Amino acid sequence: MRIACLGECMVELAATPLRRGFGGDTLNTALYLARLLAGTPHRVEYLSALGDAPLSEQMLHAWAEEGIDTRRVARLPGHRPGLYLVEVDALGERRFHYWRGESAARRWFAGAIALEDWLARPRLDMLYLSGISLALFPPPRREALLAALADFRAEGGRIGFDSNYRAELWSVEEARPVHQRMLSLTDIALLTLDDECRLHGPHEARAAADRALQLGCAEVVIKRGAAACLVATADQRIEVPALPVPRVVDSCAAGDAFAAGYLAGRTLRRSPAVSAEDGHRLAAAVIGHPGAIIPRCAMPTAFA
Repeated sequence: MRIACLGECMVELAATPLRRGFGGDTLNTALYLARLLAGTPHRVEYLSALGDAPLSEQMLHAWAEEGIDTRRVARLPGHRPGLYLVEVDALGERRFHYWRGESAARRWFAGAIALEDWLARPRLDMLYLSGISLALFPPPRREALLAALADFRAEGGRIGFDSNYRAELWSVEEARPVHQRMLSLTDIALLTLDDECRLHGPHEARAAADRALQLGCAEVVIKRGAAACLVATADQRIEVPALPVPRVVDSCAAGDAFAAGYLAGRTLRRSPAVSAEDGHRLAAAVIGHPGAIIPRCAMPTAFA
């Protein structure tokens, strides 16, 4: 299977003293997914844009070293990646500050991209994207993307979607109908209950799962932080406990890591429940380290 992740990767400044790295929700998932699927026939690629300066070259090289296919990362002369600063409190909760308005990825998403080339079947089997990915497209191009996704799915392609709602990128009123349309095109939805409550008002995990299933999504996971996640299909509802973590160092990328563990498990034909265990296991490892990307040596051995 060939899986593509769509979104934006930025320069990350974090820790004390400041340490430079890189991260972005779908890039984090792509990287962990590539690690988990290494040595299998499955391949992971990234769909995004960078500039042409040395910093962009360094990011591209780092992704390729992780086993991510970067051949379809666009290069925009004179542009650069976005940047974010992470502040982490004593409990490991983080606060982000972004400088991304003029990034290469946002400029690229606003252009007349040949979306049918991105999603050509049988070259691509699955596309993974997030609510952040959708928010980075201006409305006319977002409409074109949704239409292309509908065609891709009609031709047998599969779609994974993580809600990842960010209020600083768009309002609830703008995001809610787009998320609903996206769920109607989605095969595997990875939703965070907090995000669903921001979009639809307070409600329980089962109601969030039922709504996604009624919209046409085949498989739904409702993430609830340290509490058990809910895995739902038309035939079953299963709660899968999260793993206890002695100390949360940095909660950044926990959801992205869970998505990678779950999607890797499903790609390898593991059951939804076992795949959720894999997602929890990787997320637990990630939040025990600073930054979005943990060292390879810290990866759990769930897939060994």
